[in-house]
Amino acid sequence: MQRVLKYALAGATSALVGLGASAPTAHAWTLAQAAAPYKGMTVTVVGLDRPSYKAAEKLTPEFEKETGIHVKWVNYPYENTLKAETLNFVSHSRQFDAILTDVVWPVDFTRAHWVVPVDHFLADKAIADPDIDIGDFFPVWRHAFTVGGKLIGLPFDSYAGLLYYNKKILKEHGFSGPPTTWTQLLNDYAAKLYDPSKNLYGYALQSARGETQTADSFTRFLWPWGGRYFDAKAKKMTLDSKAAIAGETFRQELVKYMPKGIIADDHSQVVQLMGQGQLAMITEWSAFYPTLKASSIGNDLGVTVEPKGPNGRYSAFGGFAYMVSAQVPAKEQNATWLFIQWLTSKAMAQPLIENGAVVARKSADTDPALDAKYPYLKPMVETWENGSVPDWRPQIACYPYFSELVSDYGSEIEAGKYPVAKGLKLLNAKLQHYMNSTGCWNSVNLPKR
Repeated sequence: MQRVLKYALAGATSALVGLGASAPTAHAWTLAQAAAPYKGMTVTVVGLDRPSYKAAEKLTPEFEKETGIHVKWVNYPYENTLKAETLNFVSHSRQFDAILTDVVWPVDFTRAHWVVPVDHFLADKAIADPDIDIGDFFPVWRHAFTVGGKLIGLPFDSYAGLLYYNKKILKEHGFSGPPTTWTQLLNDYAAKLYDPSKNLYGYALQSARGETQTADSFTRFLWPWGGRYFDAKAKKMTLDSKAAIAGETFRQELVKYMPKGIIADDHSQVVQLMGQGQLAMITEWSAFYPTLKASSIGNDLGVTVEPKGPNGRYSAFGGFAYMVSAQVPAKEQNATWLFIQWLTSKAMAQPLIENGAVVARKSADTDPALDAKYPYLKPMVETWENGSVPDWRPQIACYPYFSELVSDYGSEIEAGKYPVAKGLKLLNAKLQHYMNSTGCWNSVNLPKR
């Protein structure tokens, strides 16, 4: 309850400071007053079966008690979320109020006019918290969810790719710390830490077919080598470039030192192997820190930024934002906005972190006390400020099939079915034809970097 009161009074405090007042007034904005017209309404929120949403759902009763607005969570596996939300819109079922978008989905929602831009709600002083402080969200996250110059959602469940390492294993093998470049990881660490007879491997890369292959495996070895998916202005795919070939060739060299069958492993399997002490290092999302810290290697767990490639540090970038459905009635939209605004607020950032969520609020992620308690925060912030691009994966209306092609060919290349150059040439041609034949080039969103 104290956290809700803190949030409710935050706007009042900032308003009073501007007026030179010393005590609350009847005109100061509070969550309870803003929510009064919507008391008794129910807001349905799309979520995932992941730590950030479990934390949010745990804290939701505080919002309900303060506002009288009921919140219904409907959670999906990631792979089913976009389909469920799309069906909701095309059927006009109005099943969902708070819409969840991955960083690669905003174009779909905005082109179809399915969601309401944030500025619509910020312009309504009755429901816009004066202390919302949009600028407190890291720039890369604001840019990631800006389409056509408009912010379309507020960031939530925000990830950075990080390098997790077992300090004990590294020390036992003569290393004083983790590698700082991918070349070091391959040439200096991987071979020395490779001992299958003892179930010990220097590094493993989650590469399961699907979005894990696209985002976590294939793309991770594209940007740091100077490769890019395409040249949007020229409407030309560039996955057959020398830089792209070099990056994916490096991945193949690294695979030699990984556990057999790694191309079938998803996040859970790789994190489990790390937690069991069979891996010296993995590159994984910041969201997995609590899981690894609670594992048997918790006391030996180290975390830092991902290694640099020949073209610099470009770390994996992924996460979500909450948007308001444009298909539900205006009153329902306002109630939904109040929940999203509360959930992603500065005041709720700390309790969310303490309950296992990852947030993109600079005020919380750089707080000295939280940094000391959660070591992943500093490298996460460093990554977002100096090693992330919002279009790590392309923001295009036709992304699902685009990603499917990348995943299919990326998996075949990693499995050795195609030599790297040949596989990339085939993939490049497939994607070029797809982008040309669907007119998808016209949907490309190029976020500010």
